[in-house]
Amino acid sequence: MPIKMKELPELERPYEKLEWYGEERLSEAELLAIIIKTGTKNETSVQVAQKILNLNETEIDGINFLRNVTMEELMKINGIGRVKAIQLKAVGELASRMMKPTTKKRIVIKEPSDLAKIMLEELRFQTKEIAKVVILNNKNEIIKIKDIAMGGVNFASIEAKDILEIPVKMAAPKMILVHNHPTGDASPSKQDIVFTNRLYDAADLMGILLMDHLVIGNKAYTSIFSTIAQMAENEKNKNKKGR
Repeated sequence: MPIKMKELPELERPYEKLEWYGEERLSEAELLAIIIKTGTKNETSVQVAQKILNLNETEIDGINFLRNVTMEELMKINGIGRVKAIQLKAVGELASRMMKPTTKKRIVIKEPSDLAKIMLEELRFQTKEIAKVVILNNKNEIIKIKDIAMGGVNFASIEAKDILEIPVKMAAPKMILVHNHPTGDASPSKQDIVFTNRLYDAADLMGILLMDHLVIGNKAYTSIFSTIAQMAENEKNKNKKGR
């Protein structure tokens, strides 16, 4: 006999799980289940939501496929009628619009502080480490900001190709990497510096310019490019003194 949603433990139900743990802890199926609200006689809303996700056979672009799937395709799924199909299409369109700039005039990044001003307010109070890639055009205008990792970012486990995939798909010429330190200390770690050098070289091979890598703290930020330049200068001065 199928298990009904109300028979599940409270913290396994999408509504309660979101309330207790936050939306970022929910799977895509659980988030969709909240939108469609109810399942069928034999399936929970999460199971119906999983069938929606299964429409994306290629698994390209993740859940973004909802923007292109038709109402007719959605309504072929048992439990998805006209109203739920409309709700899902509306959610897809809202998500698409949220990714667009809020103003017609694009933000131009002339120096690291221009981007830091934007990111400080967004990341300074985050309790988890978040990494973002900022995509720019040839005029240094921001055309997209994309999360690449959340929660305990470990650059040792992140492949440069996973980051570069975003600007490559967009045929973008420039990018800036940004991540926060929840401790509030904006000082880059040795690992941050090593990864930045590796990413710069990989991006260069792809014809993409990594303009900088910013570390966001509580009230300050650090440009890793400036840090690397200062380290090189200190080493140069050290060698001069040693002669």
